[in-house]
Formats: sequence, C-alpha cells, structure tokens
Amino acid sequence: MIYFAHRGANTQRVQNTVSAFALAHQQGARYFELDVHLLQDGNLAVHHDDSLASTAGIDVALKNLTAADLKKYPLINQFTKGPEYVPLLTDVLPVLTPGLQLLNIELKNDNNMYPGIEETLLRALPFQLLPRILFSSFDVPTLRRLRALLPLARLGLLTRAFDVQEALALGAESVHINHTRFTPQLANTCHAHHLNVYCYTVNNASLAKQLAAQGVDGIFTDDVTLFTR
Repeated sequence: MIYFAHRGANTQRVQNTVSAFALAHQQGARYFELDVHLLQDGNLAVHHDDSLASTAGIDVALKNLTAADLKKYPLINQFTKGPEYVPLLTDVLPVLTPGLQLLNIELKNDNNMYPGIEETLLRALPFQLLPRILFSSFDVPTLRRLRALLPLARLGLLTRAFDVQEALALGAESVHINHTRFTPQLANTCHAHHLNVYCYTVNNASLAKQLAAQGVDGIFTDDVTLFTR
C-alpha cells in the first residue's frame, strides 16, 4: 500500500504550503500529492481551489495574480504563529525531492481554465524528476494534452464515474477515486487491465487496512503519521 501525503501534513500545517510538505517529509513521507494552478505571470502556484476564499478569506482568483501578489494574501493559519502564503511549485519541489518515490501533481484545469498549463508544468519540472511524477486531473482533455506533449508521461485519471475504457484510452497507469465510491469490483476491473487504484482521502488506519484487503493500491491521507510510525 502506498501512502500519499495529501497536500502535505495538512492536519498540522496549512495545506499545500512549504511547511506542510516539509513536515510530512520529516514524518517519513516519500509519496506526495499537490495541486497546481497557473498564475497570470506564468508561474505555477500550489493551492487546491482556484480562489483564495477558503484559505485566505478573500475571493480572488489565482489566474489573476502574479507570484509577487501571493505575498499580499497571508493564509489563515490555525497551527503556528508564523505567516503562511501560497507557494510556487518551484518553492515546494526542493523540499520533496530528497528520497522522493512519487509525486502526484493534480492539474486543476477543468474546461481548460488555464490554457497552456500543461506545457508550463512540463517546463518547470527538472527532466530527471519526470519518471517520479504522476500527473492527474479530473479533466480528461488536460491529460490528453499532457500525453501528446510527453508520450512517456505517467498519468492518473481522477474520476467520479469510473470508466475503465477512458483510463485505457489515456494510457493511464492509475485510477484515483473517492474511497466512498470504491468497490472491490472496481479494483478487480482495474487490476485486470494493469491499472492501480488510489483512493482519497483516508484518515483512518482501520479503513486503510480494509481498503488494502479489498484491492486498493494506495491512499491519499492528511496524516501520514498514521502509517509511518
């Protein structure tokens, strides 16, 4: 079973921040998940939503901001006294790369919200790191464009309505699905076609053990210490 640190150690630090990923790494995580958005100036921001409403308390869209603008919006921090800000992907990568096994980068690009994000992301990633990157998205056209740009790209299909043919047409290596939608039959179908099954978001060790017994290959968790102690 693989345990992805979902947005870093986000039960103890502000999610998707450098400190969240640094703490998860310190706790033993070597598999990580993060989300990227394309800023106005072409930089890639690590953040879940396309707006800062839920994290900074102000409804401003990331696509309208530059890297410099991010420092104007401190994130709500219930964990430490220090200020936290939305980081760039280039800020986060050095924290993750020592001992990295796999980094799942989710592209938040439904309906091509960020034209060109696929090329920008590939340019931002060191060539030697690409074999350890798993690209995922709910947006199938985004994954198709990645495949066209990088034929050897490792792809994971995020889905709410599983269709094995869609995953196979993409040449995906994994299917990512909410654990509440998972069934053992889904795992059997995926494994019959050499697809891994990764479930989100699992923060209970007993549930993780149950899912593993039913064929799940990995989970995304907010607290990796449940599985690294």
